[in-house]
Amino acid sequence: MPSAAEPAAPVDSTELDLFRETVRRFFAAEAEPHYTRWEADGIIPRDFYRRMGAAGLLCVDQPEEYSGGGAPFEFAMVVLEEAGRMGYLALASNLTVHSDIVAPYLLHLGSEEQKRRWLPQMAAGECIGAIAMTEPGAGSDLQGMRTMAIADGDGYVVNGSKTFITNGQNADIVVLATKTDPAAGAKGTTLFAVDTSLPGFKRGRNLEKIGLHAADTSELFFDNLRVPVTAVLGRIGGGFGHLIDELPRERLALAVTAVGHAAGALEKTIDYVTQRKAFGAAVANFQNTRFELARMKTDLEVHRAFAEKCTRLYADRRLDVPTAAMVKLASTEMEGRVTDACLQLFGGYGYMTEYPISRYFADARIQRIYGGTSEIMKEVIARSLVGR
Repeated sequence: MPSAAEPAAPVDSTELDLFRETVRRFFAAEAEPHYTRWEADGIIPRDFYRRMGAAGLLCVDQPEEYSGGGAPFEFAMVVLEEAGRMGYLALASNLTVHSDIVAPYLLHLGSEEQKRRWLPQMAAGECIGAIAMTEPGAGSDLQGMRTMAIADGDGYVVNGSKTFITNGQNADIVVLATKTDPAAGAKGTTLFAVDTSLPGFKRGRNLEKIGLHAADTSELFFDNLRVPVTAVLGRIGGGFGHLIDELPRERLALAVTAVGHAAGALEKTIDYVTQRKAFGAAVANFQNTRFELARMKTDLEVHRAFAEKCTRLYADRRLDVPTAAMVKLASTEMEGRVTDACLQLFGGYGYMTEYPISRYFADARIQRIYGGTSEIMKEVIARSLVGR
């Protein structure tokens, strides 16, 4: 891995393009025929993760010593961008949590024992990861969390609950944020790598949502869950700082996915308006349609450029928290504008679930909420400019 002062080597664009084609072919063969059923079931089957692992599409930039692909960071982002472009935002969301949040937490914060135990299984798709931060009464206010881990002998006893947890039904490992010292504020937060097979771990409902129907999004409960001290991830009391350190990758991943998702929606819309006729002419011949397409394409490419810049910054370990907030805010807001305008060009058919554009529209809405709401992003950016 390069140091902060040593930029990563430039990525071979030919290799990146070849990898992109591999990802597209894999999703076309392995996801496209089954995605409607996954949406009806409310979950992506575990076997699909194993197939992704066998194809080398999980934990793509994880070091080879932990069975990852050892590829440059840009390759990991291609997987998310293509999942979004093909309209599989629920899949992209699950993969982001698994490969681009949980795995990096373990890689950057875990002990050698934790890395050896979990990371090879995650790369193979044999173990699925989730991160549990949000609580029913706290939302974006992570310092308001109430889940407690109380030291007890050679371990901790955890009690509390989490909600809106992506991969919650499938998860084998959960990166869990808890309070270990309620009086210490942010410095009293600790992360744990929780084995979900332990007694006291309970899964609640697979929550129903207006979009992302193929993603399992769950309530999790911890009822006198005893974890060993070896389950601590990072520093005791350092959890809030660890969360801040890892947020840039999460937010960049959401931005890259947003760009891919908007691009896919626009591609489908161009195809539709070119073929659809109204008043004796193709809808694409109307000036309003042409101007809307031009506006959306321009909006998309501006944000693609920003996302690509931030991808390079992250690869060079120079992406800071405010810039990550900017790219997440800008790209997901653009995604909302584009998917909404695309649906409008479909007319009444766009509102019908048989047309994929309706899924693009419904799925896009969550992108301005999870990973930090647009309002929180604005606050993070503002604080970097004028302080509190």
